[in-house]
Amino acid sequence: MARSFDRRFARTALPWGGLADVVSAVLITTAIFVVATGGFTVRPLGYRLAVHDPWRPLLVACAITVVRLIVTRKSLWLAHLLAVGLLVQAVAAHYQPGVGFTDLITFGTRFQDRALLVVQATPHHIGEGPGYDGQFYAQLAVDSWLRDPALADALDNAGYRARRILFSWTAYVLGLGRPWWVLQAYAVQNVLCWLILAWLLTRWFKLRDLRAFALWFGCLFADGLIASVRFALLDGPSLLLIALVVVAAERGRHWAASGLLALAGLGREANLIAGVALLRPRWWKRREALTTMAQGLLAVLPLVLWLAYVRWGAGFKMSLGGFNFAWPFVSYVAKWKVTVSELASEGFSSSARFSLYALVSLTTQAVFLSIRRNRQSPWWRVGAASIVLMAFLGPAVWTGDPGAVTRAVMPMTVAFNVLLIRERWFWPLFVLGNLTILGGLETLRVPWLSAHL
Repeated sequence: MARSFDRRFARTALPWGGLADVVSAVLITTAIFVVATGGFTVRPLGYRLAVHDPWRPLLVACAITVVRLIVTRKSLWLAHLLAVGLLVQAVAAHYQPGVGFTDLITFGTRFQDRALLVVQATPHHIGEGPGYDGQFYAQLAVDSWLRDPALADALDNAGYRARRILFSWTAYVLGLGRPWWVLQAYAVQNVLCWLILAWLLTRWFKLRDLRAFALWFGCLFADGLIASVRFALLDGPSLLLIALVVVAAERGRHWAASGLLALAGLGREANLIAGVALLRPRWWKRREALTTMAQGLLAVLPLVLWLAYVRWGAGFKMSLGGFNFAWPFVSYVAKWKVTVSELASEGFSSSARFSLYALVSLTTQAVFLSIRRNRQSPWWRVGAASIVLMAFLGPAVWTGDPGAVTRAVMPMTVAFNVLLIRERWFWPLFVLGNLTILGGLETLRVPWLSAHL
């Protein structure tokens, strides 16, 4: 029945596909003409039409081609490939001769004088202002064992940053210990993790299914994951490890899952919430409970040992990070109030619209997962744990447009999309639950498109 419907749908869509091909060819020809002549201006029916930028007709042609492939349900793999190309192209735009991809790390002038001397002596991009968090983890990558006494002053919060060491270690290994290479490795490892995650997600989102493509795209281009790539943060690689934990749990390999979770905990302590994926049926039974406790101990032990080294070996004071947590839903409600107030006073053109997108999306995800409970699914359990985490997040995580919250609860976004695929009200829920795609595309600074998001 489904196959015959797909054939009929494809046959009725073919005339539209031919028209789409003609329009795309005209747009591509127009772009070539603009490159050759510098552009043109015409006045059809009294309206002025000026085209001086080849990007616009090319992007419209690409969009039409993608829609044509999706509507006719042919070659969805090409749509996946175009999506991957969009990310790679956006990242490649940040390459600069001499400093490579270090623009992604976002070093700032405010902390430059405090940076490690070896980092100051290594060519890298430096922007105006305070920069962003990636600059501190990149310095940890250069001195991953915390031996340089100057590191305590180079980091904004040494105890907080130093405990998240895993992806500084991986950058050090990938860069073979050479400072310039280490900085490059740290800058691009998010991209490598994004590409691996794009492949891994096809385990749950098959390449031939239209809904699956939409959900796959929603996971990979959500604001949180794209922000992690753009600013070389820890959240994207963390999500990859959590996805691997879920894969191992789904296959019944709980000891392997606990080992992967141990790595994830060294990357970011909040990743340990994915430990709920290790729970087995009848986990409260004595034998199962003992096994689960042993696996939980294995998962947390490396982080505990590393924290002991940070505190007594390096002498850094422990810190939870300023205002990262608060009473349940206090910061969530405050964020709604601030967002609505800003939109009312400044209009929808305000950057607060991205906070609105995030609030609507995260609320939709949390409500859906709360209603559609599936305790047998490791993804559902991870998503439910992320809901609890979101409830306790403090003002520091919610501040900004949209803020760090979309990165902090990315497992909830993936869990929502994985469980949504068979829902009757799929498309309305998909749109409401994935509005952060608009923020992700804006963060990528896609030519012409991002200005209209």
